[in-house]
Amino acid sequence: MGTVPAVVIAAPASGSGKTTLATGLIGALRRAGHRVAPFKVGPDYIDPGYHGLAAGRPGRNLDPVLVGADRVVPLYHHGAAGCDLAVVEGVMGLFDGRIDERETGPVAEGSTAQVAGLLGAPVVLVVDARGHSQSLAALLHGFATFDSGVRLGGVILNRVGSERHDQVLRAACARVGLPVLGSLPRMNALEVPSRHLGLIPAVEHGAAASAAVEAMTDLVAAHVDLAAVAALARPTSGGSAWDPDSAIREALAGDAATRVGVDATGAPRRAVGSLAVEGPGGPVGPIIAMAGGPAFTFGYAEHRELLVAAGARVFVFDPLRDELPSDTSGLVLPGGFPEEHAADLAANTPLLAAVREHARAGLPIHAECAGLLYLTRSLDGHAMAGVIDADAEFGPRLTLGYRDAVALSDSALWLAGERVRGHEFHRTRLVTAAQDAPAWGWHDGSGARVREGALVGRVHASYLHTHPAGNSAATARFVAAAEAYARVDAAH
Repeated sequence: MGTVPAVVIAAPASGSGKTTLATGLIGALRRAGHRVAPFKVGPDYIDPGYHGLAAGRPGRNLDPVLVGADRVVPLYHHGAAGCDLAVVEGVMGLFDGRIDERETGPVAEGSTAQVAGLLGAPVVLVVDARGHSQSLAALLHGFATFDSGVRLGGVILNRVGSERHDQVLRAACARVGLPVLGSLPRMNALEVPSRHLGLIPAVEHGAAASAAVEAMTDLVAAHVDLAAVAALARPTSGGSAWDPDSAIREALAGDAATRVGVDATGAPRRAVGSLAVEGPGGPVGPIIAMAGGPAFTFGYAEHRELLVAAGARVFVFDPLRDELPSDTSGLVLPGGFPEEHAADLAANTPLLAAVREHARAGLPIHAECAGLLYLTRSLDGHAMAGVIDADAEFGPRLTLGYRDAVALSDSALWLAGERVRGHEFHRTRLVTAAQDAPAWGWHDGSGARVREGALVGRVHASYLHTHPAGNSAATARFVAAAEAYARVDAAH
């Protein structure tokens, strides 16, 4: 099959300007007539929002840790369909990732280098030029020779101080045989506003985000050789594209005997293999309400695609102002920044009451991070839904990192004993521990046992973010549980 050529944008370290450069490059290439597929390495939810504005199509993630290395290329093909070029923004420094201790020594799993190698794509290194002179040649030599599986195709100099500075840096690049594909001057005005977890999501930043993307596009278009970057891109590794319909079929085939728990009346458990699907003249699938808007911005495009493939009708609503869609049979509360909108969330009392009533009636609810906070009794003193027996507040420290978790009990998504890789990313905390059954268990870096999250009826709430493409069976079970709830609700 023909594959879409890709180029990977990386850097020696975080803070080098990758996001500004990658977003501007996506926008400039689109402006030049390319259909650009935007990707981000790792679990980041914020950068893909800016990528999506620049590309005019959803930004997607490529994370070997969360979905498995074998799904990275298929997910790339899925996200790049209909495009003629892809730009993949890396994470942290080129060789940085999750430290996986092995017999051969530590391996940076999920690094930009790993993803570039899986795709077979060349890397453009973005270098923050501040403080660099002739010694840049040594830095580039090290990055070019450190891993023979990674090919550096060129350099983009960022934050160059003067014309003379640019000449010195270009000479250093020439000394190690790396072409300079662009040279960007220092432009502090382009800094996108940030807060405790990084950039402010594009959805929250509104028109200012669009203006920032346009400014990044203008900057890159003026100072980067777009034709050279496009020519550098290479077709990616072959193979089939990931497909949500196929993923659900495989999940059902492998889970045909699985039961997803009792319904709200205590009736016998229902097999996932009898899902309703949408279609002309056919049965209508259950309605899944998915929270969106400024407070719930963390999510993966594949999640909604898998829910639809499993037979659900997905409706996105804004908990700041909306009520639940009528006949809601399942509720997804993704991550985001509820702590920034706690007062407005608390003011929507009809929605809070409806969520509380539905939860008590057995509505399947999948809540991650922001969703967990929304279901607590209170967040920073503001009343929330009160489904989870805990209170939450903004905390003094950041909790960040991958987790190898085990489901501690059966739920609407996972079966007891199932192992899942997830990611935590929050600066809030539960100040009164949930008295409900924990959702996950894992061991922290010191080997201590951690019990996290809460299970209440058909509610699964946790700080842990998971990637649906790595857990399609969980999505299939959730839709089956929603269908069962809809059937019982209709009977009443």
